[in-house]
Amino acid sequence: MSPAVGLVALVVVSVATAVIGFYGLRISRTTGDFYVASRTVRPWWNASAIGGEYLSAASFLGVAGLILLSGTDALWFPVGYTAGYLMLLLFVAAPLRRSGAYTIPDFTEARLDSRAVRRVTSVVVVVVGWLYIVPQLHGAALTIRITTGLPGWMGSVCVVIVVCLTVVAGGMRSITFVQAFQYWLKLTALAVPVLFIVFTLLGSGSTAVAPAVVNPTGLAPAGPYQNISLLVALLFGTLGLPHVLVRFYTNPDGHSARRTTLIVLGLLSVFYLFPTAYGLLGRMFRPELARSGQADAVVLLLPGQLIGGTAGDLLSALVVAGAFAAFLSTTSGLVVSLAGVISQDVLGGSVRGFRLAAVISSLVPLGFALATDSLALAGSVGLVFAFTASTVCPVLLLGIWWRGLTDTGAIAGMVTGGLLCGGAMVSGSVLGAAGTPFWLAQPAAWTVPAAFAVMVLVSRATKGRVPRTMSRLMTRLHTPERPLVTER
Repeated sequence: MSPAVGLVALVVVSVATAVIGFYGLRISRTTGDFYVASRTVRPWWNASAIGGEYLSAASFLGVAGLILLSGTDALWFPVGYTAGYLMLLLFVAAPLRRSGAYTIPDFTEARLDSRAVRRVTSVVVVVVGWLYIVPQLHGAALTIRITTGLPGWMGSVCVVIVVCLTVVAGGMRSITFVQAFQYWLKLTALAVPVLFIVFTLLGSGSTAVAPAVVNPTGLAPAGPYQNISLLVALLFGTLGLPHVLVRFYTNPDGHSARRTTLIVLGLLSVFYLFPTAYGLLGRMFRPELARSGQADAVVLLLPGQLIGGTAGDLLSALVVAGAFAAFLSTTSGLVVSLAGVISQDVLGGSVRGFRLAAVISSLVPLGFALATDSLALAGSVGLVFAFTASTVCPVLLLGIWWRGLTDTGAIAGMVTGGLLCGGAMVSGSVLGAAGTPFWLAQPAAWTVPAAFAVMVLVSRATKGRVPRTMSRLMTRLHTPERPLVTER
């Protein structure tokens, strides 16, 4: 693909994102608009926006790369990503919306009547968000390096600039329009080229032999423990992702939150068909990408290599636009959720504080991204899911469904899960992929149960700290309300 074509695709999607974001500025006026879009986002809009922000670099590029490397073993990633939303539908979506909170720390403070719990939750949410933004910036760096030949850091910086502009302009109201647009762009950018490739290969009568592919990264699940641990991380980690949870606060009511989640399940199921197809096509026709360390680039390279010519360039440009949309949408969702937390807890909760917090939330992970590198996007995001499953998820599930949770138990569980999973992540980065034991490379199978166990045991030992407001709030969480407006 010509570098000019890739650069044009990046510029077009960035400009389109900025224009849509500034459109949101015209109708973003109040604090509620910036934090939760005044709780007026309807299910189809919200589901498209959730799909836009949830389908990150790991989904757009990493899943295909892992399937290229390890075949069917990597299918746990799309299965886990999608099934996590079923758990959201069953256990979290409606009660969380009924809580009336703006952020996850708002919810934990209201549920446990504790400022200390709020502070710990805020720190955990910010750490999770920053950990998740870094792989998006790595993906942007990879994309701009592969498609244009420019230095990778330019992709990371471009994403941060565009995200800052759109978030500062209109907050959640603005980002909702941006992310809904970007979901459908990403779906089109994957579906059209892969269908074109398949029909072209079928028409030409091409045949391929799938040779044995070596996994140079060592990140793909290799046995029962790794598969189970990965699934635990993805299922429970989805329940604690701050940028996903904050979107449920934008629904008018709990009924709309449930309907939104149901639609998201359908959107994700359709989307993940296409990264899977890219991985399988790459495994059959371009296995050398795995051996050359370019597995994460298979989605970017396959249309140009298998089609070629002007058609290949145009299809590649579409894929590049979709990839950049993935980085922008996920990063913007994370920045919005982090800006809400930082602004509420540190900067007074004003619109001005939100905007300043958005800039801070973007620049810190940019520094980490520029100082590090990642060759396995899906694997690095999987570790973020494990950390989230070990920290935010237990306090949410127990806070919603168990009356015996106390502030001391919540803090002890989050700190335990964070230290155990964070320690495993640091150990893995120090030892390297080849030297890391399997139980450290995939820690969720033991860190998540440990966090739940500590939370329950400490809460039982501090029964006297169950807040007096517990019964009233639990009734609010679990009492279905009538929809505010008839759904269409």
